[in-house]
Amino acid sequence: MKKVGIIKGGQLGRMLIQAGIDYGISAHVLEPDAEAPCRDLCDRFVVGDLLDEETVYQFGRSVDVLTFEFEHVNLRALERLEAEGKAVHPGSRVMAIAGDKGRQKEFFMQNGIPTADFMLITGRSGLERADLSFPCVQKTRTAGYDGRGVQVLESPRDIPRAWDVPSVIERKIDFEKEISVIVARDRFGSTASYTPAEMSAYPGQYLLDRLFYPARIPAALSERASAIARELAVKLDLVGVLAVEMFVTRSGEVLVNEIAPRAHNTGHQTIESSVTSQYAQQIRCVLGLPLGSVELVRPSVMINLIGEPGFEGPVKYVGIDEVLRTEGVHLHLYGKTLTRPYRKMGHITITGHNIQSAEEKSKWVQSQLKVTS
Repeated sequence: MKKVGIIKGGQLGRMLIQAGIDYGISAHVLEPDAEAPCRDLCDRFVVGDLLDEETVYQFGRSVDVLTFEFEHVNLRALERLEAEGKAVHPGSRVMAIAGDKGRQKEFFMQNGIPTADFMLITGRSGLERADLSFPCVQKTRTAGYDGRGVQVLESPRDIPRAWDVPSVIERKIDFEKEISVIVARDRFGSTASYTPAEMSAYPGQYLLDRLFYPARIPAALSERASAIARELAVKLDLVGVLAVEMFVTRSGEVLVNEIAPRAHNTGHQTIESSVTSQYAQQIRCVLGLPLGSVELVRPSVMINLIGEPGFEGPVKYVGIDEVLRTEGVHLHLYGKTLTRPYRKMGHITITGHNIQSAEEKSKWVQSQLKVTS
């Protein structure tokens, strides 16, 4: 039985373990939060700081293979483990690029990957000296996820409220759709990309609301996006799965926004909608097994279940009985006991005979099911 170490134990790790059970793994988790969703599912749960070199190094030494559900981890520990021959998938180089949005953008530019025009700044003073085109988007280079660390600067009057930290400043894209492609690459260099998914964000939040699978885009655009994702996996020399978020502009360009070298929120629906889920695919990759089929089984709409504004405390789910009586509704709760506004508490995938029927059901489900306290 392979000991698979997972860095961080949130909902992605939880679903990774659920998939890994079918492959006979022994799951070991390193996580800073003692109450994280993986705590009761894994064979060994270690509470520790992901940025502490010795903590990550010793955890990595105790397992057969190390993988991730989070980018922000001590890189020196990964380098030491690799130097000793430990299997780390994806490797320290990929994690270094993925954990820094500035390095991501530089990698795209150096490798001919289409992306929005950008500049890198070390702090607010860099904005004050720059020749900027407004509106623009500021993204903190590190520690930004789930909508954190992203803001729009509409005009020079907004410069005083810019964050005084190392950041990416990029042209605000007038996009028609935002899409994501999950791609897998195994140890032998074979790749497989899932069909693109279309994202819809909560109004005023940089947080996924609903996801349409497959994306409602022309076939030529779908293939172009998939080809870019596969190219990225190869150029990164990735082993594992990679989420590639992209913009489709009104003129038909496909521009890469950012990447995450792990299972991703935009791939939850693959559990019900694909022959092989993104989680099973990641397990296959790290164990050295052949890639699974990424064939679309049935269209779906995925809804993030997030904490309602105005509620904080012990979680309460309103409307579960009603929505579970509906055909094609698949509920996934993450085992979090406390809710707060916009915290991810679970997701629902609604499958249908076509994307239109799934969307209609999703609207009703979303109106019925609320996360309160």
